[in-house]
Amino acid sequence: MKITVLGLWHLGTVTAAGCARHFPVTGLDFDAANIARLATGQAPLLEPGLNERLAAGLASGNLAFTTDPATALPGSDILWLCYDTPVNEQDESDTAFVLGNLHRALPHLAAEALVLISAQMPVGTCARLEAEFPQFHFAYSPENLRLGKALDAFEKAERVVVGTRNDAKKAILEALFAPFTPQVIFMRTESAEMVKHALNSFLALSITFINEVARLCEFTGADAKEVSVGLKSEARVGAKAYLGPGGPFAGGTLARDVVTLSQLAVANGETISVIPAIKRSNDLHRGWAYKRLAARLGGVRGRKITLLGLTYTINTDTLRRSAAMELCGQLLAEGALVTAFDPAIPALPAEWSAVTLAADATASLREADAVVVGTEWPQFRQVDYAAAVRTMRSPVFVDANRFLEKELKPVPGVEHLSVGRG
Repeated sequence: MKITVLGLWHLGTVTAAGCARHFPVTGLDFDAANIARLATGQAPLLEPGLNERLAAGLASGNLAFTTDPATALPGSDILWLCYDTPVNEQDESDTAFVLGNLHRALPHLAAEALVLISAQMPVGTCARLEAEFPQFHFAYSPENLRLGKALDAFEKAERVVVGTRNDAKKAILEALFAPFTPQVIFMRTESAEMVKHALNSFLALSITFINEVARLCEFTGADAKEVSVGLKSEARVGAKAYLGPGGPFAGGTLARDVVTLSQLAVANGETISVIPAIKRSNDLHRGWAYKRLAARLGGVRGRKITLLGLTYTINTDTLRRSAAMELCGQLLAEGALVTAFDPAIPALPAEWSAVTLAADATASLREADAVVVGTEWPQFRQVDYAAAVRTMRSPVFVDANRFLEKELKPVPGVEHLSVGRG
């Protein structure tokens, strides 16, 4: 079985590298600079183990990269569409970008080949493509990657959902996913497309629900962490429920599907209330850290605020849609002096020149009026806070998820402000 993976950023690069352990794979992308980098075994973004997996695939001969669809697609059994669908600042998907690149590739694909879509696309995408390109077979499998843990999520999936209308193609899909999961759940394509929207929206709903409860806990003397333990002990809720009080969801991945379902309702004249409220609630909660800082310090103008961590999540160097960077912008706009340290960020883009990057976490705390935990890098738990706090102007830590609770608890005089605790 020969596979061509179209779209080589996070999803596509992980997919190509993972599949190359078992099948011949060609990675296709129309970005020449990205292809040149991948051809040397360098992923376009930080993801633990990915460079090593790319190098192994290249060395084995099972993995190759090209910008030319005429080279990549002849003889391919599967064209796997894996673009990370761009989103704008309103969390709306740029589907035209993804479909435009698919249209560039399809003329070079043999009739009767299978097009498998994992890029996040609106429900109904497969049906529209089937009508436009009846010579191909289309299937949909929602991606389930996580930044920083993507290889494990891909190669050790608990289950994979696949939507297809063609029973004859189930065998090739089962063979494709057999090395990665013990369970393939087949359904119609529209159901598989809707699974992704519904799953992400449900996770987003869980996060916004517990954060609203947590903010009420701050006024009542209840501890939201304890409330969360109580909720998850209930069998109808479950121990793995997304009910950890803390920061807002960020990055666009969850919000994209909330927006997609909200727009679907409007387009079909259907009134829904719960799903659109998820984004409104989360957007409100995005201001929690700034609100706590401003209240505690009596305003932030002229105050030195340190951010520990800037990236969207750990084990990546991605800054786009990072909650920490959003807070940076708000602090700077209000006249704060911002210092930061992130082990994955040696330098910031020119538009962030007002942010001072410290050499290490300890240095970033010196003379700080307050510290915000922006990204929960494990290295931050190795800091000698008893010594570092003595160099601060005031020992105030804003730590939404209580990441540093054990480290800060024994340090005298520290104020540890967290979501859901008054």
